[in-house]
Parts: sequence; structure tokens; C-alpha cells
Amino acid sequence: MVKNYTSVSFALFLAVVGTQSLHANQKILKLPTIKHGLLRDTVKGESSDNILETDTIGHMIKAMQKFKTIRDTINIRSVIPVPNLSLQQIVKGNLLGVYVQEPNGEPGTEQSMIVQGASGILFSKKDVYALQPAIYLNGIPMVQENPFAFDVQKYDYNRIGPATNLFSQIDISNIESIAVIKDPFELAKLGPNAANGAIYVTTKRAKSGVREITLNSYFGYATSPKVYTVNGVYENNFRKPFYEKYGTQERYDNYASYLRDSTNTAYFGPSNWNDKFYKSTPTYSADLGITAGNDRANFRFFGSGTKNAGNADETNLNRYNISFGINMAPFSWLSMSSNVTASRLDRTRNKSLRDRFAETRYIPDLSSPLSPNGDVYGSYLEENKKNVDNNRVTTLNGNVTLTGHVNKLQIQSSLMFDYNEGSRDFFTPSTLMDGVSYISNYFGYSQRMILNNSASYKFDFAEHHELNLEVGQTYQGDTFKYNYARAYNGPNDYVKLSLVDGRYPDKSDYLNSPDFYVFRYIDKEVHNLMSFYGAAQYKYKSLLALNAIVRRDGSSNGQPDSRWVTTPSFNVSYSLKEQFLKDNTFFNALNLSGGWGRTVRTFLDDRYAAGPQYRSESGWFEEPTIPGYGPVMGINRPYESGFIGYGIKMPVAERTNLTLDGTFLNNRLNAAISAYNRNDKDQLIGVPVAQETGYSVNYKSGLEINNKGLELMLNGAVLENKNGFNWNSAINVSYNKNKVTALPDGHQELIIGDNKLQVGKSVGSYWVYSNTGIYNTDADVPNDLTFNGIPIKGGDPIWKDYNNDNRIDNKDKVLTGDRIPSFVGGWNNTFAYKNFDLNFNFIFAAGHKALNQYEATKYGFINREAGNDINSIKEVSSWQKIENEKEYPIYNPWSDIDPYRVDQDLFLDNASYLKLRSVTIGYDLSKAKFINTSKSGIRRFYVYATGMNLLTVTNFTGVDPELINFNGYYDGANLSIPKTFVLGIKLDL
Repeated sequence: MVKNYTSVSFALFLAVVGTQSLHANQKILKLPTIKHGLLRDTVKGESSDNILETDTIGHMIKAMQKFKTIRDTINIRSVIPVPNLSLQQIVKGNLLGVYVQEPNGEPGTEQSMIVQGASGILFSKKDVYALQPAIYLNGIPMVQENPFAFDVQKYDYNRIGPATNLFSQIDISNIESIAVIKDPFELAKLGPNAANGAIYVTTKRAKSGVREITLNSYFGYATSPKVYTVNGVYENNFRKPFYEKYGTQERYDNYASYLRDSTNTAYFGPSNWNDKFYKSTPTYSADLGITAGNDRANFRFFGSGTKNAGNADETNLNRYNISFGINMAPFSWLSMSSNVTASRLDRTRNKSLRDRFAETRYIPDLSSPLSPNGDVYGSYLEENKKNVDNNRVTTLNGNVTLTGHVNKLQIQSSLMFDYNEGSRDFFTPSTLMDGVSYISNYFGYSQRMILNNSASYKFDFAEHHELNLEVGQTYQGDTFKYNYARAYNGPNDYVKLSLVDGRYPDKSDYLNSPDFYVFRYIDKEVHNLMSFYGAAQYKYKSLLALNAIVRRDGSSNGQPDSRWVTTPSFNVSYSLKEQFLKDNTFFNALNLSGGWGRTVRTFLDDRYAAGPQYRSESGWFEEPTIPGYGPVMGINRPYESGFIGYGIKMPVAERTNLTLDGTFLNNRLNAAISAYNRNDKDQLIGVPVAQETGYSVNYKSGLEINNKGLELMLNGAVLENKNGFNWNSAINVSYNKNKVTALPDGHQELIIGDNKLQVGKSVGSYWVYSNTGIYNTDADVPNDLTFNGIPIKGGDPIWKDYNNDNRIDNKDKVLTGDRIPSFVGGWNNTFAYKNFDLNFNFIFAAGHKALNQYEATKYGFINREAGNDINSIKEVSSWQKIENEKEYPIYNPWSDIDPYRVDQDLFLDNASYLKLRSVTIGYDLSKAKFINTSKSGIRRFYVYATGMNLLTVTNFTGVDPELINFNGYYDGANLSIPKTFVLGIKLDL
């Protein structure tokens, strides 16, 4: 740990001598725009010709930059007044081709982004980590948490530790531009980190000129939702038809104990739990930015504090940000730039039973659920105050760049670092856990160090011809580590720490805590990536541009005979306007571009580099980390996690795209349409093996997934009146089609738990039984019809027997629906009249479905109450009636075939939605007479009011179609995304 802090401290020392980029010095150095920089200030009013010359990432991004009302790829001006907490929330519906999943309204929880379709499987929460795009902050590829911690978890639930969204550290008030990188050539320049695409974020930069000071602040409330609460009367009425149709004396005798006594006010009294659970909670933020300097040296400072509140369970996240950047040009040929950013995220988590039981790995007696009565539930909350649940994440990242420029030769060297650490201290008293107290402590960190070196040379070998050559090298070192300990059965509820006696380290048991039953876990992974590349760019006038790059990347997580991969990429851009429509006044610009590229994909786990190996796996299926017998754990073959052999290749992503973009009608209308095709090849997947081997799976290369689609963006000034009414509108729509094109060893299908992969089907398809009705009586059931060997009777579902073998089993399940939407997009509008403006933003997703596990569990109440797993838990929020709830057939809930099992299309819901994401109305006071005449130095004084998450149009039968878990299941346990209203000011001096 000392080494880690030393390396970060050294990087911090380097960072404070300089910051962001070289653009402040371009005036005197005449340097070209830095690749990937995206730091050009494309303010409204800049000519389209100038914008065309800006070095952007991807031709689609170039088209988007030309739009008059958009700054770079997201209209930052319209997004800033919206109280988004995370980068994912900012991006949602605003970036073309990006699908954002926000399955929980609790502030600071993990969220997902998928660019141009899923490149891998989506069967568990761990799978989602491998699908995320790279996030670049000022050119630094931010290190994300490693999913290896799931290996010691019992449940596929939140990752151990704080499980906080790392991209909640990004404050929109300090952002200059956000772009999505999808072009094959530009992704190749970014390298293996960007195999899933990239989101490129640039903060506001230090620059020369007059001193600028910005003050931003807002205050508002996350409002409590309207809920229709119920109590035991509703629950009894719900169960009544089941008992009337299928009840026997024995079943009545075993009726749920908490519903038997209608005089019990805990369950039959007032159902007012919502008054304790939901509250309108204040949310606020304030930030300060200062920029100053001259052409030789300039700086920018930014600091902010934010409290983002949820509307349920007293959840919130406190964020503190500070960043400092400085540019210096000590000589005319040399410049130095650096930036350092730090943040702290303190998260107050929910008090849900699921979250607690997933952490403790212990589920007590569930026969008496939480009471819907406010007084009784309040007593539980009082007892819950004895809990300790402290979650903190600290981040630090920065860079230092030296650039030398001699004639047409430019040499650049940069050192980058990104570090984050998280801790969680948890305690729950014995009174909440069947007489046994529980303590756990987690500390983990992820760190990344990068050294980049490049040299480029510009040739002007003939009139109108330009050739740029570049070579470069990158070294990246990643380290992931965690320490985790959990302990049971402390001496009393006042002892909330598990202490060890380190005075006698020679004793074999010196780490044992005498008062607790302790389990300890530690893991560390190191990944090194070395890259070399050569790139060339040829330009002829403003007519033709040709770019090509060849990379050689080596990953320590690859096997020795395949860890180095060579990948070429190229793109071509051609101006149709210059060639065919030069004198045409309707078209201001019309460009056609296309590209192809291959990017290597690195493994997230270092196990695959070793081949056959031993591990410490002494648990069993229900508890993978606790040995069944024996006091000491040893090493053994990885029977539970799976066999890893030789011949595992490094996966690659191959992309092809074609883009047509243009501006029309004197730059009032802009359009871009792009077609893409991506093949993710040689991916690793666990192939089921014979039980006699003892292994669960055998990991093999050979999974291939294809994503193809279309993307359309339109942006225009619908009405343009300098002194009157103005209307600017922008819409983006993306279509994606996903399918599996190959499986290892030529397999046509693979069964993985309750999921199935089949060649020709989407990787996000659900594997379910086809439900066509109900057998009302035994006479309706075909002779000898069985379900997995169990006779089907009256009151059971009619599941389609596709192979007509008179036996319903896995062979009759079909792949249908999709976890990932076919269409995603957004529609943003800004109306302006004099000093007033109004902005509203719609987002939408369509073509995907969800399995409604909440309803399956509700209707299958007999199995739920007889079970003792995490899906059997009845949270206090389940004591409500959902407004658009669907009614299902009355099957026999006591049936041995589990008629309300979730893996049937009966519970497959349409999850498409259209949302009014935000509405902002504002007024610019800086044009008011009393400010204009005051000589106060106020450049802008903007006041605004914003409403967020205002309206949802959907046929989904749950609370919110966004609250679907990453694996496509809706369990109704996640907190709702609140409607939020804020008042704010923006002051520029």
C-alpha cells in the first residue's frame, strides 16, 4: 500500500507543475490541435469553416460539431441546469448510439452504458463490467473496478465494498465537451481500452486572456412519489381466489401466520409505511471556477460540493470535487501542461433487507415480513439506527504533458495516472439477525499509470497535398486489490469492530479475533499493456482525407503464444460538396466517409494467461468461499470456477462504418446518417462439460457476436429571429440488431444456467416456456403429459410442447425477446425569446422486454414463503398496488411444477418507454438594465428552474421500465427514480 501511495504522490507532484492541454499556448507556438483533445471552444457563432478544421475524433463527431446549437457532441449549455449526478445520467438520450441503464434511483448506485449493442453475454451483474466503454477524462482512460470480487460473493447482487458509481465524480459544471467515439480508425488510435467504444470527456481548460470567475449553484427537492399502499386486507383478498379454487383443510391450516389475525394492527392497521420510507429531500450544489493567465502561463481552478438526494430510505450521496490545471510555455518551442483532479464520494446507502442479507450472507426466518403500519415500521427503523454502514470512495487522477515543436517535427511525452479507493464498514446488531451480530470491513483500490510517447512530422510535398506521419508507444500498468473481512457472533452489540492482536506475529493464529467467527479474503491482480503504433494521414485540398494506422499491442493477461496482436485500421473521407456541388447554395457541406478497423480486447481476469492452474476453492454451490469441512483451506483444481486450458486467443473487435453528413440552408439544418457493422470475435466463454470431469465449465475461445445498425441525427434552427422567437431542435435515433454468429467448437447452442446462447439469435434473448393458458381440470390435460417428469394436473399452465414428446422440459423452451432495446435516442428542444429560454428533453428506448420477477414472486406466494433465498424477501415497498398492474391466470400455487416460475413468456413485459427527462426555463439577467449600467463586470447572470424525470409513457406493468436489472429481470426492489425540482443561478464574472 505504501508503494501505491508513493506512486500516486509522485504523479501528483508532477501534475501540479503544469495541466490540461496546449491550446492556451497555440497562439505563440502555432502548434496543431492535439489528437483526441476535443478542447476547441466551439461556441455559438463560430463559423462552420473553423469548426471543420478542428481535430475531432471520428467523422460523425465532426458532423456533430458543425451543428450550430450543439457544443461538441452534447449540448452542454442545455445539460448544465439539469441536476444529473453521474456521467451516465448526463449521456442518457443525448449521445447517439449509447444505451444507458439506470436500474436504481438510489444516488451513487452503479449504472451501465452500452455503445452500439452488446459485445458479450448479459446473464449476470458481473457480465456487465466487460461491456462498458472506456471513459476518457482529459485524455486519461479512467480505471474501472474489476469484477473479480464477485468470485467470493454468494449472491449475484451488488459488488462487495461501497459499490458506488465511479463516474459520479464528474461534475457537469466543469465539463467543456462530451463525445462518443465509435469510428473504427479513431478507436484504433485509442487502443485496446476502447474495444467497446469510448466516451471522451474534456473539462474546461486553462486559457489566456481576461480573468474569468464562474459561480454556479442550485437548490431543490427530490420529491416523494404517489403510492397506493395496501395492508393485510388486500393481501387476503388477493389470495382468496387461490384458496377458493385449490384450497384444502391442510392448506388452510398452513395459511400465512401474519395474515390469520385480522385484529393485528401490525398488518391490518393503517398502511402508512410510505410516510417513513418516502420523503421529499433537499438536493443542492455549489461550485466555483477561476481561470486566468497569459500566453506564457495560465491556470484554472475548480471546486464544488454536491448533495444528491434520493426520495426513499434516506439515501443520498455527498460529492466533493477539486481540480487544478496549469499550462506553461517556458520556451517558444516547448510547452508543459498538466491537470490534477480529486474527488470524494460519501454514500448513504439504503436499508433494504436484500442489501443487508446479501452482505451478511444470512437470511433469517421470513415468515413475518416487515409491517406496513407506520408505527411498527418506525420501531424497526429505530432499531436499524444501531446499524453502521459507512461507504466512501476517493479518486485522484491527472496528467503531465511535455510537447516540443521544431519546424514540422513534434515530439510529445505524457504521464497519466488514475487512482480510486473504496471502503465500506458495516455492522448489524444481533436484534436484526436472529441473535447473531455481524461485522464486515472492505478496502480496495484500482490504479492505472500510463506513459505515452509520440513523434509526428508534417510533409508538404506538393501543392494542395499534405502528409502527416506519426509513431508512438504507450505503456499502461493496472493494479487491482481488495482486502475484505467479515465476522459473526460478537460478544455484544456494543462491539462494532473485529480487532486482532498483532503483538505476537510469530503466533500462527495472531490474526484471529477471539470474540468473533471471522472470514478473510484478499485478492490482487496486475495487468500490463504495451503498445506501439504507426499512423499516416494524407489530405488533398479539402476534398479527400485518408487515414491509416497499424498497432502492435501486448497484454500480460493473454497467454504467452497469443498475447501480442497486430491490428490495422483506416478511414477515408470525401467531400461531395467540393467535387460535385461546389456552386450549389442549398448544400453548405456534404461529406461521405467510411472506415474499417480491428481492435484487440484485453481480458479483465489474469487467470486466463496461466492456462491450467490450481486455486483455493473449498466451498460448495450455495456458499463458494466457506469450506464444508476441515479447519484449513488448501489448493485444488478450479472445479467450481471452471477449467482453463491452452489455446485461448485474445479477442478482437472488427468494425466497419459508412457515414454521410451535411449542412444545408445556410447552416440552419444539419444531418448525419451512419451505418455500422461490428464483429466481436474469439471471445472466451465457459462451455459445459461432462459431470464426470468435476469441472463446471471449460473456458474456450470462439464466441462471436455481430452488431449492425443505423444511426440518424438531425439538428436545426427551426425558427431563427435575432430579436424575436427562436427554436432549435435536435433529434438522434439509433437502431441496433444483435446476434450470435459462432460458438466454440462449432456448437450451435450452449446452455448456461437458466440462459441459452444460439447461433442466429440475439445474445440478449430470454429462454422461456411458451404459456398458452390453463388446464382447468385434470380431464383437460393430455394423457401422461409431464413437466420434467412431474405429472401435469388441472390448475397447471399450458406450456407449448414444441417437440410433441408429451414431456415439457428444456427442449420446449424458446429464445424470444431481448434485454437490449432495438431503438434508443432523444429529442432536445430549446425555445428562446429575448432574455427567456425554455428547454425540454425527451428520451426513449424501444424494442426490448423484461421478465417481471416481481409479479412471478407475488403470484407464486406459496413457493416464496416456503423458500429462504434472496428472491423470497418481501421488502416494505411491496405493500403497495402498482397503478398499471397486470392480472394473471389463477394457477394452483401449490403445484409441484411451480406454475408461476419466472422463465415463461407469461411474465415477459414490453419495456419500451418515452420519458420527459427534463424541462428548464431560464432568464438571463445580465441583459437587464440595472446590471448593464452597474459596471459590475458580470458577463452572464442566468437564473433557472428545472424539473427532472417528469413523465413516463409506457406499457410496462412495473413501477418504471428503467428499474430493470442489468440481466433483464424486474424484481421491484430497487428505489424509484425521483422527480426532482431545483432553482439555480449561473454567474460568470
